[in-house]
Amino acid sequence: MKLALLSDIHSNRQALDACMEHARAQGAQRFAWLGDLVGYGADPGYVVQQAMALVADGHCVIGGNHDALAVHPPQPGDKAASSVAAHGAGWTHEHLTPHERAFLAARPLVAEVGGVLLVHASADAPERWRYVDNEAVAEQCLDAATQRPGIRHVFCGHVHQQTLYYRGTGRGLMRFAPQPGVAIPVAPRRQWVATIGSVGQPRDGDPRAMYALLDTEAWLLRFERVPYDHAAAAAAIRATGAMPDYFAQRLEVGR
Repeated sequence: MKLALLSDIHSNRQALDACMEHARAQGAQRFAWLGDLVGYGADPGYVVQQAMALVADGHCVIGGNHDALAVHPPQPGDKAASSVAAHGAGWTHEHLTPHERAFLAARPLVAEVGGVLLVHASADAPERWRYVDNEAVAEQCLDAATQRPGIRHVFCGHVHQQTLYYRGTGRGLMRFAPQPGVAIPVAPRRQWVATIGSVGQPRDGDPRAMYALLDTEAWLLRFERVPYDHAAAAAAIRATGAMPDYFAQRLEVGR
């Protein structure tokens, strides 16, 4: 099975369409979205509608912190109201239908597909939204995941960068920076954690969208980068008249 993994779409219609088209051209048979469907971008309804169609067809969509914020945006005076993640949450909430918000609210925080664990943040405490951005947190994430029967591998989003952590001959995890489009052997006997990057808000200085493709028969993993019309996505954000301009600037510079 070829499993396409997408995360942190952030209401970016242009990036989502480009990644889904690319994944299908690569022979993807199943799709898993790892949360943060909305937030930051201009097309939350479109993205949620695509997710609803995927779930209806038997694919997997889990939830992220921005999805939770869109369902219950912080109110003035709330501690979270001043966070970057909260900016635009109210606008996103208003531009989703009650049915779309209910769909987001119903998303699980963890799922298992094809023998791997999927989680937006860290598997040891998914609801705390911890970033798997170093070897220590990756090890805690992996240790929690592998307590589940049959699970040896974890895919995460949230970080907006593409990284593979694997358990070598020692006790700790080792960090590996993948090259886009280059298949990596990921033997099922070895334990590893991968952060698959962001479809709609890359933050490594490269504006191309990110996703990953796992072949569970050959056990090969490819981290992909996909060009898309990020200028159109940035223009759509500015056209809302409600989002901070730096949300658009992020798409233009990939940071």
